[in-house]
Amino acid sequence: MNITEKILAKASGVKEVQPGEIIEARVDLAMSHDGTSTPTINTFNKISREVWDPDKIIIVFDHNVPANIIGSAEFQRITRDFAKKHGIRNIFTHGEGICHQVLPEEGFVKPGTVIVGADSHTCTYGAFGTFATGMGATDMAMVFATGKTWFMVPEAFKIEVEGVLRDYVTAKDLILHIIGNIGSYGATYKTLEFTGNTIQDMDVSSRMTICNMAVESGAKNGIMETNHATIQYLNKRNVRNYQTFTSDKDSEYEEFYHFQVDDLQPQIACPHNVDNVYPVSRVSGKTIDQAFIGSCTNGRLEDLRQAARTLNKSKVHPDVRLIVSPASRRVYQEAINEGIIDTFLDAGAIIINPGCGPCLGAHMGVLTSGEVCVSTTNRNFVGRMGDPQSEVYLANPAVVAYSAIHGEIRDPSE
Repeated sequence: MNITEKILAKASGVKEVQPGEIIEARVDLAMSHDGTSTPTINTFNKISREVWDPDKIIIVFDHNVPANIIGSAEFQRITRDFAKKHGIRNIFTHGEGICHQVLPEEGFVKPGTVIVGADSHTCTYGAFGTFATGMGATDMAMVFATGKTWFMVPEAFKIEVEGVLRDYVTAKDLILHIIGNIGSYGATYKTLEFTGNTIQDMDVSSRMTICNMAVESGAKNGIMETNHATIQYLNKRNVRNYQTFTSDKDSEYEEFYHFQVDDLQPQIACPHNVDNVYPVSRVSGKTIDQAFIGSCTNGRLEDLRQAARTLNKSKVHPDVRLIVSPASRRVYQEAINEGIIDTFLDAGAIIINPGCGPCLGAHMGVLTSGEVCVSTTNRNFVGRMGDPQSEVYLANPAVVAYSAIHGEIRDPSE
């Protein structure tokens, strides 16, 4: 079996599972946020009176924090009341950060476990050797009530990556390149298992970026075997009592992809699909109105460092709004301590509180008709960040920062 099949077999209490098989799995951790908790609660209240285990439910307010409209405020009030009623102690309501950053930072994510979240980018936790996937509010309500859910065991794609990434080329460029090859629907309900020396040598931040965007190819989950950096990260957070899995050497895969990345250039996803990917040099000169650095994809300290190095002693173009949102309060504090925030402020950037913010077009960076944004986020669908007549380009933090300086999309490696 491969790593995903081994985890699902353990969770369903059997020795072996096969692709296409329907299983009932025990859930180790369930997460919802301010946007999905209330729909989950409304369904839960129709089917149950008690949650299965209040210590295994995590709630994070991140999508509309602070509340930007009355509806958001009401959703948050309902969720706070629910958490108090059911003794859910792990609720983060005061701008602690984006759920997919907060859970690993706080030591909730363990290798070899099953984590479900009422958010599609829950697959981020696959970076820790975890089976992690998103689900809708109705399914999450059943998890809240029973601690179990059903899965069809997915077929797997093996994604082997070899080589060393060049300067200004990051994990974001790699996953955009992979999605560009597989397609936005090319891996629908599949496991993307990332392997190879490039993956094994990556830091945790880069691994999270890659697994975060697995869903953009339609995948059920993205996953990697734990490496030395992962174990160090977990040890630092005193995470104990977990089991790591590796794929058997004779594991079977539906598809096999090999990527040699020594010559990979900075990549960019053009409107309005994540698989519409080209080297940045192909769209160099495209005028922009806004640049955004943040999100659960690229709002970590390593991303802010990269952007700050690019911005060093430069000024944001007068026609561009550069918005920066650290992925968590901890990241924000570390960026302050390192002088990164000063670099952004000196350049003329707007720093907003940790959270999802502009990524989903909720607030703090909504685009109007005809505006163009280059962003470190994970989606560039029509209307994703505001008006349907706006455009979003996806790139790494250095590309975004360099473009903000010049007022147009530019390749920093030039």
